[in-house]
Amino acid sequence: MNDRKVALVTGAARGLGELIARRLHAAGYKVALADLDADAVAAIAGNLDGSGDTALGLRLDVREKAGFEAAAAMLEQRWGGVHVLVNNAGQSRVAQLMEIGADEFDAVVAVNLRSVFLACQVFGQAFARRGYGRIINVGSLAGQTGGTATGAHYAAAKGGVLTLTKVFARELAASGVTVNAISPGPLDLPIVHETVPAEKLAAITQTIPVRTLGDAGFVADAVLLLAAPGAASVTGACWDINGGLFMR
Repeated sequence: MNDRKVALVTGAARGLGELIARRLHAAGYKVALADLDADAVAAIAGNLDGSGDTALGLRLDVREKAGFEAAAAMLEQRWGGVHVLVNNAGQSRVAQLMEIGADEFDAVVAVNLRSVFLACQVFGQAFARRGYGRIINVGSLAGQTGGTATGAHYAAAKGGVLTLTKVFARELAASGVTVNAISPGPLDLPIVHETVPAEKLAAITQTIPVRTLGDAGFVADAVLLLAAPGAASVTGACWDINGGLFMR
C-alpha cells in the first residue's frame, strides 16, 4: 500500500482485536490499537513497530464519546486522520436472565452497543467530511439467535450492533462511507481455550455443523476485505462466520 491508510481497532489488547490489528498492520495500514489496557496495547504496538511510525497503542474508554473525539483529534494530527474503524471492543458476563440487575445490564450494553453508536457518530462524521471511510462492527452469533450462553445483555447489545450497522450504513452511503458487520460464532482463540474447559469446548464444537471452531484468522481477513477501497459497493451487510450455526 503506497499511501498507507490509517486504521483504529478497539478492544485490541488481546484476542480477536489484537489479531485484526496485526493483520491490518501486515497489510500495510498504520494501526492505532485502542483499549482500556494501555500497557497491553503499547506492548503490541511496540512489537509491530518500535519506532511508533506505523503502530500506536492508545488508552481508550469506549463508553465515553470524549475518548473517541480525543483519539480522532490526536490521530488527525499524527497521521492525517483515520480511514478505517473497527469496533471490536466487547464484554460478556455469564448470568441467568432473571438475575441480571439493571446496573449490570447497562454496563454490558455500554461496552458492546453504546460504544459502537458513539464511535460511528464521531468517525462517521469525519469520514463523511473526507468523502471516504470504512467502518466494520464486530457482532456475534448471539445477537442473531438470541443465545444467552454469554448473557442476555450481551446478546441484546450485539443484536443492536447489527441494527446500528444498517442505520449508519444508510445514513453515510452517499458520502463514500461503508458500514458493515461481521458476526462470528465460536472462534478458535487462545483465550477461549484458557477460559472454557476442554470437555465443554468439545461439546460446543459438536453443535457446530462443520464440527470445528471458527478460524479467527479468517475473521481478520474478512475485516481486511471490508476495509479495502474496492469494497465500496458493500455496505449495510452482515457477514456470518459461524460454521453453519445460523443460516439465512
